Amino acid sequence: MMKLLLSGFLILCCSIVFSQNNSLGTSDPQAKAILDNVSAKFKTYKTVTANFTLSITNGAGKVEGVKKGVVYIKGSKYRVNISGQEIYSDGNNIWTYDKSANEVQITKFDPSANTITPQKMFTNFYDKDFLYKLNGERKEGERTIQEIELTPVDKSKTFFKVLVDIDKATKNIVSTKVFEKNGNRYIYSVTAMKTNTPIPESFFVYDPKSHPNVEVVDLR
Repeated sequence: MMKLLLSGFLILCCSIVFSQNNSLGTSDPQAKAILDNVSAKFKTYKTVTANFTLSITNGAGKVEGVKKGVVYIKGSKYRVNISGQEIYSDGNNIWTYDKSANEVQITKFDPSANTITPQKMFTNFYDKDFLYKLNGERKEGERTIQEIELTPVDKSKTFFKVLVDIDKATKNIVSTKVFEKNGNRYIYSVTAMKTNTPIPESFFVYDPKSHPNVEVVDLR
């Protein structure tokens, strides 16, 4: 189950990041303006702490799993805590700690390798790999939600559509839904977000003293 949930989180990140060529069609200028505002707003934050839920539904409509987590972002640094797993990055190294395996893997962060990062989930996730359009607005309680539909230019992708819900007032992403061709759906929802709260640099570095007797696999 944990591997399935983690793969869903990674698919969500991957599906809205990498740039290719957008020459196969044209996108909705109104949708682009909204997405540009989301990206610009996020870049003004010194730190972000976002609580989220990740749910995975299979092709038969059955919920495979729901997990809650927290992502912390500060510049190029991040930390993700999700049930059973912790991921740390200080901008140079990435530590992936799997509690069930009692193991931590260490890899080198390589910005030239299109490394998946939480930062990319909130900024420039739409640039050249998608065509996008504004599906409209709807009310959810006191909020007005703008739904933007993204379709990948590369039709060989395992997914065929991504829906991004944006809070019109705050210009923050509140949920992302990835639709796979096999019927699976990955839904990532931000349940709460705090910005510009102090986070120490050490918070983004794996501390072996706090994880005694854990096997270390150094892949750097």
